[in-house]
Amino acid sequence: MKSYKNLYPKLCSYKNLELAFRKARKNKSSMLYVKEFEKDLTKNLLQLKKELQSFTYKPKLLIKFIIRDPKTRKISKSDFRDRIIHHAIVNILEPIYEKIFIYDNYANRLNKGTLVAVKRYDYFKRKVSKNGRLVKNAKNNNMIKGYCLKADIKHFFDSVNHSILIEILKRKIKDDNVIRLINIILKNFHNKEKGMPLGNMTSQFFANVYLNELDQFIKHQLKVKYYLRYVDDFIILHSSKEQLIEWKTQINEFLKTNLKLELHQNKSKVFSMYKGVNLLGYRIFYYYRLLRKRNIIKFNKKLKNLKEKYTQKLIEYHKFYESIQGWFGYAIWANTYKLRKKIIIEINIHLPFR
Repeated sequence: MKSYKNLYPKLCSYKNLELAFRKARKNKSSMLYVKEFEKDLTKNLLQLKKELQSFTYKPKLLIKFIIRDPKTRKISKSDFRDRIIHHAIVNILEPIYEKIFIYDNYANRLNKGTLVAVKRYDYFKRKVSKNGRLVKNAKNNNMIKGYCLKADIKHFFDSVNHSILIEILKRKIKDDNVIRLINIILKNFHNKEKGMPLGNMTSQFFANVYLNELDQFIKHQLKVKYYLRYVDDFIILHSSKEQLIEWKTQINEFLKTNLKLELHQNKSKVFSMYKGVNLLGYRIFYYYRLLRKRNIIKFNKKLKNLKEKYTQKLIEYHKFYESIQGWFGYAIWANTYKLRKKIIIEINIHLPFR
């Protein structure tokens, strides 16, 4: 296995920190804290560079808050200058690990994402069902052959073991200073031994590094063909229900033994593909896709809030329109023509756009 040395000087370079700043600023350039940092950009980046090189850098305490979407999630937000450091780390490590990540890992990677994962699932379902062959006594043409293991890792981000993650990183990263900085980032959490804060760029990247161990086990030891993963959710398709049940047991044992993780038993099940597979906001059948009901409910609440803000003149038309179009960009990939038409008619009737 190829390893990498002398990465820390690249990580600390002004060029890398400037690139990291631009990435951290993306979609946040109007925020006051970004403007304050940018006022004296060169001085602030040189200060970060100095702290890194002199090993005096310390991250600020995380700001914690709760969101409901609709699940309740605890988000930990880093200070902006710390987010620049996170991007600086990922800038250096990402090209190294991209070479060993499997193709069907779809979260937080360039040219991947939810839509690509959904399209890949469509390809898998055709292969496993042999282009839509139906079960015996099928009641409709969506009752295709084949089974799905839909799995979720229990409390993943709160359960990532720091020591195991560091040992995984050390296999390729032979630079003690980089490892030391990563340790500092990991320990800036309420639990000093395990867990990573939701919301950090490094947490997203290290999730892929950590679960690459699972990906490699599933692809190369179990030799599973139709597998895809998005963060801590994954799907395996196969023609045999018994095979999926056996793989589920083997995967859970691997997670417990090697990564100190386990499958969420209530959310990890084997079932017939024709019942519809919940994947990344869609419920997918063979010939059509539906939006998850909870996502429609969530949008209706958002739409009501936007209407109120617009009628009270708290937001302008273009802001209202951008928010609606963003959701339509997601909804258009499901069979939602009638739903979208209904929403547009309702908006045009009730809101006095000019």
